[in-house]
Amino acid sequence: MQTEDMEVPIINNLNDNGDRQRPKGKDVFKDQQKESESSMESPNLEFEYGDTDTLTAELSELYSYTEEPEFALNRDYFEEDFRSHARGRRWIELTVEEQRAYVMRLLDALEVTDRDKRLKVARAILYLAQGVFDECDTEVDVLHWSRHNIFLLYDMGIFTALLELLSMEIDNSQACSSAVRKPAISLADSTELRVLLSIMYLMVETIRVQTEDDRPEWIAAREAFKNELASPLYNGEPFALLLFTMVTKFCSMNAPHFPMKKVLLLLWKTILFTLGGFEELQEMKVRHRERLNLPPLPEDSIKVVRAMRAASPPASAMELIEQQQQQKRGRRSRRSAFVDSLEGDSPFPKKQPLVKQDSLDTYNERDPFKNDDARDEEEDPEDTDSGIEGEVDPLDRDVIIQPPPPPPPLRPPTERVNFPKGLPWAPKVREKDIEHFLETSRNKFIGFTLGNDTETLVGLPRPIHESVKTLKQHKYVSIAEVQIKREEELQQCPLTLGEEEVEDTPAEMLYLGMLPNLSQYVIALLKLLLAAAPTSKAKTDSINILADVLPEEMPITVLQSMKLGIDVNRHKEIIVKAISALLLLLLKHFKLNHIYQFEIVSQHLVFANCIPLILKFFNQNIMSYISAKNSICVLDFPHCVVHEMPELTAESLEAGDSSQFCWRNLFSCINLLRILNKLTKWKHSRTMMLVVFKSAPILKRALKVKQAMMQLYVLKLLKIQTKYLGRQWRKSNMKTMSAIYQKVRHRLNDDWAYGNDIDARPWDFQAEECALRESIEKFNSRRYERNKNGDFAPVDNCLQSVLGQRVELPEDFHYSYEMWLEREVFSQPIQWEGLLQNP
Repeated sequence: MQTEDMEVPIINNLNDNGDRQRPKGKDVFKDQQKESESSMESPNLEFEYGDTDTLTAELSELYSYTEEPEFALNRDYFEEDFRSHARGRRWIELTVEEQRAYVMRLLDALEVTDRDKRLKVARAILYLAQGVFDECDTEVDVLHWSRHNIFLLYDMGIFTALLELLSMEIDNSQACSSAVRKPAISLADSTELRVLLSIMYLMVETIRVQTEDDRPEWIAAREAFKNELASPLYNGEPFALLLFTMVTKFCSMNAPHFPMKKVLLLLWKTILFTLGGFEELQEMKVRHRERLNLPPLPEDSIKVVRAMRAASPPASAMELIEQQQQQKRGRRSRRSAFVDSLEGDSPFPKKQPLVKQDSLDTYNERDPFKNDDARDEEEDPEDTDSGIEGEVDPLDRDVIIQPPPPPPPLRPPTERVNFPKGLPWAPKVREKDIEHFLETSRNKFIGFTLGNDTETLVGLPRPIHESVKTLKQHKYVSIAEVQIKREEELQQCPLTLGEEEVEDTPAEMLYLGMLPNLSQYVIALLKLLLAAAPTSKAKTDSINILADVLPEEMPITVLQSMKLGIDVNRHKEIIVKAISALLLLLLKHFKLNHIYQFEIVSQHLVFANCIPLILKFFNQNIMSYISAKNSICVLDFPHCVVHEMPELTAESLEAGDSSQFCWRNLFSCINLLRILNKLTKWKHSRTMMLVVFKSAPILKRALKVKQAMMQLYVLKLLKIQTKYLGRQWRKSNMKTMSAIYQKVRHRLNDDWAYGNDIDARPWDFQAEECALRESIEKFNSRRYERNKNGDFAPVDNCLQSVLGQRVELPEDFHYSYEMWLEREVFSQPIQWEGLLQNP
C-alpha cells in the first residue's frame, strides 16, 4: 500500500497552493462543464445517519445474489428432516416445547463426524434462523418468525455449538491448502463457513436490535448474550478476536477461501453489540465526565448534527470562468448599445455612480450570521456565484437614465429577533490556549513569563483581564487531558500512587486481546479496504475479495454478466461499509476508554498509509458513488423468498431502485471522513500530510454532496489545513471559508483563517510520532506488562526473616533428604578462593 501507487489525476490541474488552474483543451473543458452542471443540480439528500441501516437492509446485505439458489436448498434440507419428526404439521403450528425438542435434536445431530451430514443439519438451522419463509405470506411474518426462532436457538445453546464448528473450519488445514493451490476460488470452496457465519450473523444482528414488543426473557437473553460475546470465554479471548484472526489469515494468503464479507459484517456487528453504538457512546461519555467531576458537555453533538442543514456546494473553477466571460461579453454589448442610444441626445449625459463591490462579496453572498431560516428566503447561491450579476450595471439601462434608487431602509429590530446570530456549536478553549495567550501578553507588556500560571494577571492591562475572563468562560477540559495528566503522575510516582484500578469494560478486554497483534489487524483491514475501493485497479498481487461472490460457472449471457457485475460492485460497497464502521467504532471506544489506546490504533493506521488511502477513495466522482444503484430489489432477502420472482431483463437491472442515494455508500463516506478527522485532529504533522497530498481540491469536490453531516466533516478537514494553503486559495474560496465559519465549532484564539504562526512551526513528522510512540509504550508497559515495576520491587535483606520463611517441599523430599544433602552439599568441594575474587 504505497502512496506512490495512488493515481490522483486531479493533482495535475493544481498549482503550488493546491488551487485548480485554468483548464486547457476541449476535453478538459467539457469534463469540467459536466461536473459543474451536475453540482448545480445536486439535490438535498434526506439521509439520517445512525449505527446501521434498517434491519431488513442489514439482513439482505448478508447474502450475495449468487447465493440466491441456496435459500431453496436450506428449505429442502429442513423439510426433509422435519417431515419425519412432525408428521404433516408445520413449524409455526408447533408449541414452544415441541419446537425446543426439535432444536435439541438438531443440536445433537451437529456433533456427528460425517461432514456432509453436519452441513445438512447446519442448513436446516439456517432455515429456522431465516424465518421458515416457506410457511409465511409476507416479509413481516418472515422477520417475526426469524426473531422468535433465533431467541429459541440461542436459549438452546446453538451459538456455542456453532462456535466450536467454526473453530474447526478455521483450523482445517486441508481446506486451506486446497484453496491456496486452486487457480480460481468460487462459492463452493466456502460453503460450510458461509452457512455457519450466516447463522451467527443472523443471531447477533437480530438479538442486538431491540424492539418495543420484546418479552422480558428476550431482554434478559440480550444482556446475557452481550456479556458472553464481550467476555474472554472463547479460548480465553473475546469472540471478536477469533474473527480478527480470520481476517489476518485471509490477508496473509493462508486461507483465500474465507468469505470475507460475512466475516467483516459479523465482526462489525459483534463490536457494535458488545461495545455500543454512537448514542450509547454519548451516554458513556456523559457518565465518564461525571465520574471525573468535569463540567457537562456544552451540547449533544448527535442532536446538533441532525439539526444541521446542508449548504449549497461552492462554485467550481469552471463556473467562475464561464460567468466572468459572460460578464465581459455582456458589458461590451451593453456599452456599445448605450453609446448608440446617446447619438441623438445631449452629448453630456449625467454621470452615474459606479459603486465597486468588495472582492469578498464577489464570492460570499450569504450573511454568515443568519440562521438557516433566513437563508431560505435568499436566492440560490449557484445562480449568483460571481456576486456581480445581482448588481444593476449602469450601462444596462433605458435610454432615459433614471436617478439611482434610494438605499433600502435598515432592517427594524424585530427582524433581528427573527434571525438571531446563532452558531450551532458553543466555542471551546483548551487550558493550553489560555497559557499561550497569557505567555504572549506577559512577554509583550511585562517582559517575562510565569510558566503555566493562568491566575496571576498583575501588570496586564484591563482588556487582557477581560479576554482571559472570556477564555475561561469557554474553557473545555476533555477526558483525554485528564487521562494524560493522570498517566504522567503514575509514571513519576509509581510507588506513592500505587496500583491503578483498571475497570474490566468490554473495550478494555478487547484492547488487551488485540494488543499483541494490533498492527497486523490494522494492516489487514486497510488491505481489504484498498481492494474494495472503487478507485483501486486490479493487480496481480492484490488479495481476492470476491471468493464468496463468484459462482462456480461463470456467466455466459449478457443478462448474467450484468447481474454478476452488480453483485460484485455491491459486494465491494458492503465491505467498505463494514470496515469503515468498524474502524470508527474502535477509535471512538478506545478514545473514551483511554486516550493512549486510541493513539496506538491511530498511529498504526497512519503508518499503514490510511490517510492517502482515504484521500484516494474520495478522488472519484463522489456524486456518482453516492447515487450508485448496485442493487436488485427483487433479489434482496426477504423479498426474494416471499414473492414470486419476476423475469429479470437488462432494462430492469439498469433501472435499479428509485432511491435518491445509496444509504451504505453515503454512510461509508461519512465514516471515512470521521476517521480522517480523528487521525489528524491536533496533530500538526498529520495535518501537513493532508496539505502535501493536495487534499483540498479532493475534499472540496466532496462538498457537492448536499448532506449536512458529510459537509461538516469535510469542512473540518479543510479548516485545519486552511492556514497552510496560501492566501490566494483563501481568497478564491471565500464561500468555503464562510461555510466553515457557519458550521464548524470555533476555537477561540485559533487563527485558522490567517496563518500567522506558520513559520514558527516546523514540520517534523518523525519527532512528533516518536514522542507519541514513547508515551504509548510507557503506558502499555506500566499497565499491561506482568513484570511491571521490577526495578522498584522491595528486597528482604534480613537473614533471619529470609531463613524463617516456609518453603513448600514435595512429599518425597523428606525420604531422600539425607541423600540430597550428601550429594549436593557434603560431597561438593567448596571453592573458598572464589568468594574473594571479583565476579
